[in-house]
This record gives sequence, structure tokens and C-alpha cells, in this order.
Amino acid sequence: MYIPKAFREDDITTLHKFIQTYSFATLITQHKGLPFATHLPFILDSERGPNGTLRAHMARANPQWHDFNSAQEVLTIFQGPHAYISPSWYEVELSVPTWNYAVVHAYGIPRIIEDSEELYQLLKTLIETHEAQFEKPWPFQLQEDYLHKMMRGIVGFNIEITRLEGKFKMSQNRTEAEREIVIAALQESSDTLAIAELMESLD
Repeated sequence: MYIPKAFREDDITTLHKFIQTYSFATLITQHKGLPFATHLPFILDSERGPNGTLRAHMARANPQWHDFNSAQEVLTIFQGPHAYISPSWYEVELSVPTWNYAVVHAYGIPRIIEDSEELYQLLKTLIETHEAQFEKPWPFQLQEDYLHKMMRGIVGFNIEITRLEGKFKMSQNRTEAEREIVIAALQESSDTLAIAELMESLD
């Protein structure tokens, strides 16, 4: 990914937090010589491997997992908030529109989970993570025969991250005064509040 120096983010704690916050990502591989993408929820095990390990599952009917191999990296893209930036917010009259955004690219070799207990624990962790927001979380308690049937229909996998790229394009190339103006403008709309908060966190 093209990353100008001003927008590069290398802090692994920041990148891990971003992945955990924006965990619904795009997995990209090569399928018959062409790009192939699947959109999936991921779990990050930050303690597994020097850069962490991504864990996920997909439908067994999805052909993408057949292309997993030990010699070819895959790319997982985590995209955060983004917003149009109007040149009318800048102090310098001669300016052009742009777009502020945050994204993390994670690369690694996918490995299929063969052990049924490990796959079960992956599903349990994923469900408990997302059910935690509810007042009455749904308990992962299914009849054993139904659970096994459902599990046969999916393929779980781990991706030990070999490298991480973070690009947080947040008007770092503008003056501090202009950044404050941009943040204030973005705070006026609930649709762009998240990116305003992210910009503030980088100050």
C-alpha cells in the first residue's frame, strides 16, 4: 500500500486496537489467477506470534479456502472511519478536496483449523465477543447434533500476521489550526463524528 511518511502508523498496539475495533474485514487471495475477496468478522489473538494472529471462518461452499497454501500470503484489509474533507475548511485559499481515512493491512499465511475443539472455541469466542454488548447475551448452547452439522458447513482458519501496514490519513500534512477546523467541521455531523474522534486521538 502506498503510505506517505506523514500518514504511516507503525505502533503495533495502535494497529491491534484498530483491528479489534473494526474487526469486520476483507480477505483477499488469488483464485485461478484473479483476485478473490470475502468479507468476514475476525478475532485478533494479539499474544500469538510477533505481530498477532487473525482467526476467522467462512462457509465451506466458499471456494476461497481451497487456495490457501503455505507459499502464498493473503491480505486482510481492516477499514475504519472515513470522510470527505472540503477545501473550504482550510486557511489556505488555494486548496483541493481530499478524503481522510484509516486502514490497516495485515499479511500472513492462512492455516486451516483441523481440530473440531479449536474450531468450537473460535466460534464461542466470536459469539461471546459480539454478544457482550447486549443486556441479555445469547448463550452459545446448541444441541450437539445440530452444532456438529453447522460446524461441518464451515472452515475455520488462522493467519499468523507476518507484517502490518497502517495508514491513518488524518490531515497530518496541514497546519495544527487547519486540523482543528477540520475536526470541528466533522464533529457537526453524527456521520463523521468517528473520524473526528480518531483525528483528535492522534494529536
